[in-house]
Amino acid sequence: MIKGIIFDLDGVIVKTDELHYRAWKRLADAEGIFFDREINNRLRGVSRMASLEIILERSPRTYSAEEKNRLASIKNQYYVELLKTLTPDDIMPGVTKTLEELKRRKILTAIGSSSKNARAILEQIKLANVFDAVADGNDIINSKPAPDVFLKAADMLGLRPAECAVVEDAEAGIAAAKSAGMLAIAIFDAKRSRLADHKLEDIGELINIIFQF
Repeated sequence: MIKGIIFDLDGVIVKTDELHYRAWKRLADAEGIFFDREINNRLRGVSRMASLEIILERSPRTYSAEEKNRLASIKNQYYVELLKTLTPDDIMPGVTKTLEELKRRKILTAIGSSSKNARAILEQIKLANVFDAVADGNDIINSKPAPDVFLKAADMLGLRPAECAVVEDAEAGIAAAKSAGMLAIAIFDAKRSRLADHKLEDIGELINIIFQF
């Protein structure tokens, strides 16, 4: 029986993809590195440092560990500035109603995000007190597709992995959910994953899927 739902944050709960793209684009342009939306799609569900490594693949030079840390910090500064523009209007369609219904049915909810800004984002969109647990990049060492953040979220909920389902929009997140031993539910780009147990056209479909178990 599914007792808890763990949601990815970016792209599932809130529209932040464009903000990430703008921040990475600004950094890449400053470094003279080609970066476009196709490359940006490879960053979905991936940690900041892993994302930076993908971007630096096209650099004509190599960067030291110190330089990489500096670039990652600069990107985060750009992103944090952009986060200030977020409002509850940026919550993805259907999310608020779905969360209310899950709460009504006594299903626990959590965030499982590689982002280190997850709590700040939730505050910005007025959902900080809605979830029963928040596990993010500050709580783990290994980011998706490692299962760490989802296992951490399940532990915070007091549930076994088999009692949890994950809702993800990135293939890396689906792989992480399966590695964690959880039900993997794909939405948006993650529907391309062959590992997904279920695929949603709309977040509202989640209720019917969960109550099959």
